[in-house]
Formats: sequence, C-alpha cells, structure tokens
Amino acid sequence: LYPQGQLLAKSWSSLFEGQASATLQGPIYSFNRRNVLTDPLWTHQLAWHGSTPRGSQARRRDCQGWRSSGAGEGLATPLGEGRLLAGQRHNCSQA
Repeated sequence: LYPQGQLLAKSWSSLFEGQASATLQGPIYSFNRRNVLTDPLWTHQLAWHGSTPRGSQARRRDCQGWRSSGAGEGLATPLGEGRLLAGQRHNCSQA
C-alpha cells in the first residue's frame, strides 16, 4: 500500500491477518493531507477501527456504527505504537 507514494504496509491483508503487532511503515495522512503523526492539530493520534485483532467487526465497540458521539465505546489504537488492530476501548465522545 503506497498512500502519498510511501509504503504503509506490505499488503492490505497484512493489516488484518490477526497480527495485532503489524507495524505501519511511514507516515499516516489525514484527508486534508496532514501528517497525523507530526501535525499538532492531531492531539490524539488514534486509529478508530472497531475491529478485533483479526480484522472482523467488534460488536458494540464501534460507536453504534460510527453514528454516535455519545456514551458508547469504540476501539482505537494509538498510531505511534505500530499495532494497528490492538484496540483499546475509548469513549465515543472523545475527539
């Protein structure tokens, strides 16, 4: 995978093969082309995914299908850890 011309991962499936320790290669860009890992706008550098370590949906851990910013829970991973699907519980109201 080569977003912005830099290697992010060896393959799409390598992100979801149950390898919670899959290491990201290179920067992560937002939709407005900011480097999420270095831009001060991104105070919480999390990848919100709502997935199990094997890449399947983690039921009741996806902020109600990503439609709620209320009291529910979602799974997210700090991007700097390099463990994309490790998933830690976060309140859906967290920015």
